[in-house]
Amino acid sequence: MGDLAALLRRSRRILVFSGAGISTGSGIPDYRGPQGVWKTRTPVYYQDFMSSESARLRHWQMRLESRAMFAGAQPSATHWAVRQLETAERLSCCVTQNVDGLHAATDLNPERLVEIHGSTRKVECQSCGWLDDVEPHLDAFATSGVPPACHCGGYLKTATISFGQSLKEDAIERAEQAARECDLVIALGSTLSVRPANLIPLIAAHRGVPYVIINQGLTDHDGESFVTLRIEGDVSDLFPAGVARLHA
Repeated sequence: MGDLAALLRRSRRILVFSGAGISTGSGIPDYRGPQGVWKTRTPVYYQDFMSSESARLRHWQMRLESRAMFAGAQPSATHWAVRQLETAERLSCCVTQNVDGLHAATDLNPERLVEIHGSTRKVECQSCGWLDDVEPHLDAFATSGVPPACHCGGYLKTATISFGQSLKEDAIERAEQAARECDLVIALGSTLSVRPANLIPLIAAHRGVPYVIINQGLTDHDGESFVTLRIEGDVSDLFPAGVARLHA
């Protein structure tokens, strides 16, 4: 932990890259890991959502089933440690793969947050791009059983990146810009296996910027020469402890 604290103390433009492992302690399941949700449930692919009423129905049924889980989740110690880095004026950007909105729930500055896979807290029209809070549309679906539609007639979908759907260009641009400007990159609770998001830390690492990985279990970047520090274990124990030593 001393090495992590020393790296944090030397850095002023830290890029945090976070994955599902920082939210499991908040009650949000890991979707892609060995025990992940997608091991037992088939995700709705974007092309199917756009072409099939039954796929849109299944998307909204799954979202309704997970409503209580997302609504009841609170930021973990790791989310708050990231927020503490911002308070200490050391956080350049937090790029998260998570769609649970828990980084935003710590009042992290939106200008320093990139939810690269979107957020379950919003819906988006797939035709006109209109955004709205998800709750009234979940209420309407729970009552009618009919997948909600936009005022323009387009399909409404939770504002997350579905399988087969391209990432938002502006999100990628913001994340890549942060990777080009940071002086330390830390990957937290991610297997670093999902492309193209997992390429973001590499932009910084290939510049020679120190690269720290904290995760419980293997990651796709393990053993690479550009990894400065690899810490195995529960990120919710390890990262907050490192941040707490920032001023020690």
